[in-house]
Parts: sequence; C-alpha cells; structure tokens
Amino acid sequence: CAMAKQKEKKSGSPLRNRNKPMLVMFLTPAVLLYLIVFLYPSIRTIVMSFFKVEGVTDPVSTWSFNGVTNYIDSFNDTLFKSAMLNLGKLWLIGGVAVMLLALVYAVVLTSGLRGKSFFRSVIYLPNLVSAVAMGTMWLYYALSKEDYGLLNTILGWFGVDNVLWTDPTHKFWSMLLAYCFGMVGYHMLIFMSGIERIGNDYYEAATIEGANVFQKFRFITLPLLRGAIRTNLVMWTVSSVGFFIWGQVFDPVNLSTQTVMPLNYMYELVFGSSNASQAVRNSGIGAAIGVMMAIVVVLVFALTNFIVKNDDVEL
Repeated sequence: CAMAKQKEKKSGSPLRNRNKPMLVMFLTPAVLLYLIVFLYPSIRTIVMSFFKVEGVTDPVSTWSFNGVTNYIDSFNDTLFKSAMLNLGKLWLIGGVAVMLLALVYAVVLTSGLRGKSFFRSVIYLPNLVSAVAMGTMWLYYALSKEDYGLLNTILGWFGVDNVLWTDPTHKFWSMLLAYCFGMVGYHMLIFMSGIERIGNDYYEAATIEGANVFQKFRFITLPLLRGAIRTNLVMWTVSSVGFFIWGQVFDPVNLSTQTVMPLNYMYELVFGSSNASQAVRNSGIGAAIGVMMAIVVVLVFALTNFIVKNDDVEL
C-alpha cells in the first residue's frame, strides 16, 4: 500500500495531469504578451543606453557602442539638470502637500461625517478627468490673468493685483498646484482603505483609557497606516517619475527650464525636438534617461520598504 502511494505521488494525480494542457493554454498568451510588450522593450532599452543610436527603430547593426557616454552626456546637459531638479521639487514638496491633505481628508471622512460618500466622490472627481483637460482648465479658467481667472478674481477681493501665474517665475508652482489638486483624491482613498481596516476595539479601549482625538491618531491610526503610507509613497514616486502630460500642456512649443521633466526631455530626444538647440535626435541618451528613471523608482521602493517596515505595532 505504501509503495502504491509513492508511485501515485511520483506520477501525479490524474486530475492534475488533465489540467496541465489547460493551464498551458491559458498561461501562454499572458507569457507571450509579457515577453513582447514588457520584457523585450525593457532589455532593448537597457542595451540601447550604452550605444549611440539616432532613431529608436534603427536596426541594431547601425548602433555604435559608446559605453556610459550617454549617461555622462545627460548629466552634463543643463536642461536635464533642470529636469531632475524639477522632479525633485515635485516629488518632495508636492508629495508632502498631497500626503498631508490626503491624510487629513481620510481621517475626517472616516470619523463618522455625514455625507461621506458625497465628499469622497467630489474629492476624487479630478482623477476621472484626463490630464490634458484638467491642465487646460487650470490654464484658461483658474490661472488666467484675464477677468475670468479664478485665482486672480479671489485675490482681487483682498486688494491683490493680477498675478501672472504662467510667467517664468510662477509657472512651475502653478503647474505643481494644479497637479497636486488632481492627485489628492487618489491617495486619500488609499488612506481611507487603511483606516477602515483598523478595528474599532483599539479606539474603544483608548477612549476608556481617556485618550483624546490627537492621541488616538498618533498612537493608533498613524502606526497602523504603515502599509498605506508605503503604498502611497511608491505610487507617488511612480506618478512623479512618469510626469509628462502636464509639462506638455504648460509648455506645448519648446522645452522650458521651469516646467521640463525627465520624460519631456527624453521624448524630445527620442522623437525629435521642437527646440532648435536640441534638433538632433539621440535615442541612446533617451534610453539612458529611461533606465535612470526606472532605477529611481526601484531605489525609492527599496528605501520605503526599509524605512516604513511591516513590523507588528505594540499598542
């Protein structure tokens, strides 16, 4: 009997053997799509970053190996330095503002407020509008220097003269304000989902012990939101690195040091520039920039997992 069981284990159950062709049939399309759509372009981009390539579709036989020259040239370019500086300001300043607002909204909306579903929908609504439409609305209806500009109208009530929100001095901060306005709702929902998973027993016990609202937030809500905080940081990093459309909307003709982001600069290099000073295409440097942006996301993800750990919290 024991030998028969061992033979059955070695041969596998008949049901499992019958399911193998079906598993292969369902997994094959997904594996092929992954290899063609993601893995092959990723490997090609990494390899291309070490070659001098003019067009992204040029055959490999026309590539000229130049080592890490593409990476060095990108860091020596003033426009790329401005793009990285803008990315840093977007990630840090915009991230702090968005996370704080999203957390405040999430705490308020999960505290028993009436009409929670309505306010949640209103705050999340900007995420349903395309970035092009949202950016256009901000440019022409909120930031405009004309009489119908919303921000200047509000400032006029307090005696402040018309502010040129889209001039070189204010353009980046105007773009940052518009972008953060649309991102608060998305991160708010992640915080709300984390808060709603916290059991009421913790808060009831804290109430019995005499804890006030701020103490409950500090010692219960915040520590148990580690997972949501980590997720929000990673998603904010991904969206910041992928920042592209807003820069194109605010500066549709030429790249500007005030609004340029790494992906805008990469797009100009790969697909042809509208700026006369960058008229020559260079897909090799564009690939190098793409690789560096991927490394930035991986590093932030690793640091976030290292700093915001999943350790059990002692209450």
